[in-house]
Amino acid sequence: MRLIMVGTGPFGVPTFRGLFETNHTVVALVTAPIRRRRGKPMSPVSSIRDVAHEHGVPILDPEDVNTSDSQLNLCEYKADLSIVCDYGQILSADVLAATRWGGVNLHGSLLPKYRGAAPINWAIYHGDLETGVTVIHMTPQVDAGPCIAQANIEIDPDETAVELENRLSEMGAWLMRRAIDSIQEGRLEALPQDASAACNARRLKKSDGVIDWSRSAVAIKNQVRAFEPWPKTFTYWHRPPGRPVRLILGPIAVVDSLDADVTPGAVVRCDGGKLVVATGRQAVRIESVQPAGKRMLSAEEFLRGYHVQPGERFGPE
Repeated sequence: MRLIMVGTGPFGVPTFRGLFETNHTVVALVTAPIRRRRGKPMSPVSSIRDVAHEHGVPILDPEDVNTSDSQLNLCEYKADLSIVCDYGQILSADVLAATRWGGVNLHGSLLPKYRGAAPINWAIYHGDLETGVTVIHMTPQVDAGPCIAQANIEIDPDETAVELENRLSEMGAWLMRRAIDSIQEGRLEALPQDASAACNARRLKKSDGVIDWSRSAVAIKNQVRAFEPWPKTFTYWHRPPGRPVRLILGPIAVVDSLDADVTPGAVVRCDGGKLVVATGRQAVRIESVQPAGKRMLSAEEFLRGYHVQPGERFGPE
């Protein structure tokens, strides 16, 4: 088959590389244009562009893939199937029709759960024990097409969204190759999604990183893991009499609080290189922290340079 790869972000790179290990022909890459900042390119190439350059694949990078000009360009490649992963634009019905069999999309969740832009992050945030990848036959409705293939994986209780995304992207590349083979061999079984079980995995916002210390220690740990590398998880140290100091949290561990009546967000230990803060249930030991404008510090380094006292409060600005 003649394939068009449609993708931009790192999640799609293993899938793109995997297409060159099949007997199919990749005829083009459709990706986002290189953005400019203050008149200069943010980067000369992205990793998915690197793969295209390595294999001599033409690159199309329209501002809007759904214009009539873009659709005509795609039709010129006379492709059989579009392989879509981590692209960043919603494809119209006309764009999907530019290839003989439309498009298939690799999504980083067990659809219909976590439809949307950030499925991996929200799966960790909500404390899910497993997640997976799904290949769907694409429709104009976002992430709602029938499922072609699906595979699940356990979520390690300490892994971050970055680490989980790496594992899922490799699994997804394998699953996509299986799905393409099924399409070619005519043994494809597409199962409609149960719309009643769908939930939204909306795009992340900076404000999602703010810690609510009244939540449980486990929930806060999940938040720290979920929001790497962005928006990260942060709070403010309220130090009398100075201004609050913004702190980005690194890895944390769940520990038992020595005082069940302590106010959530209160510092319960700040000696011996240990920084422990109370939550709504149990407490967290902060392993590393980054004060505003500084590098990430171990808890021991932070406590040497910043005179935190027991009872001082971590919380909103």
